[in-house]
Amino acid sequence: MPDLNLLVTLDVLLAEGSVAGAAKRLGLSPSAMSRALARLRETTGDPLLVRAGRGLVPTPRAVALREQVSRLVQDAQTVLRPAQAVDMAVVARTFTLRTSEEFVESFGPALLARIAREAPGVRLRFVNKTDKDSTLLRDGSVDLETGVVDPTASPEVLTQALFRDRLVGVVRSGHPLSQGDISAARFAEGEHVYVSRRGQARGQIDDALETLGFTRQITSIVAGFSTAIALARDTDLIASVPQRYVANRRDVFCFALPLRLPTFTVAMLWHPRLDADLAHRWLRGCLREVCGQ
Repeated sequence: MPDLNLLVTLDVLLAEGSVAGAAKRLGLSPSAMSRALARLRETTGDPLLVRAGRGLVPTPRAVALREQVSRLVQDAQTVLRPAQAVDMAVVARTFTLRTSEEFVESFGPALLARIAREAPGVRLRFVNKTDKDSTLLRDGSVDLETGVVDPTASPEVLTQALFRDRLVGVVRSGHPLSQGDISAARFAEGEHVYVSRRGQARGQIDDALETLGFTRQITSIVAGFSTAIALARDTDLIASVPQRYVANRRDVFCFALPLRLPTFTVAMLWHPRLDADLAHRWLRGCLREVCGQ
């Protein structure tokens, strides 16, 4: 395969019309440039530059190649140059976001409004997140994902925090827990709906209650927080959900859990191959700002 670096050498030689001038422009010695010209002549099968008096003149083949070579070099430089900016107003692209229904309900409207203003050609495809497997990020099926980062997540996946959150209790308006102080005993006495995407029957709330000598009764297990909130709104069940998902709701009563529970960080995750993609970087910035409002 020919040495493609010779294209740059040929472009400069044809532009300068001089071995000495080309050598100076490329930072080479005249002897090195002469050797490069010899290689070009061997590769192309043409003298390219021939002596005429004290200077060199191009052959007909060299004249024919001049514009083509210059264009090829410019194109190569454009391809290899780091991307500096992207005009999102003209980008036409679909991004797949893997997240929970609750996240879409809470942040989707503001994110879509931002995209409609700045990038009308961008479309978001939301897919439900049912597990923490990173395979879909690795194989390119998903562009961006949100959730609490699992310690077992693939190490090559990149993450950035979006916000801190904590669990709060949710009951219907008029529920007994909407009146008076809420102790751990009162909280444990009620019937609970538990959220588990993996089908588990207990979690950190049960562990915290157990250390205080209490056990709660879980009468329903659901796969998502939206379902838990809906059940709590229309029944006497008690749900425990992330505070950000109910911060602006007026159809339920929310309260701080009477337990010592750690806060958690919700983050976005993406594969390194998209890290330098300017459109993807713009989307990450939009999501970060929307979640920070």
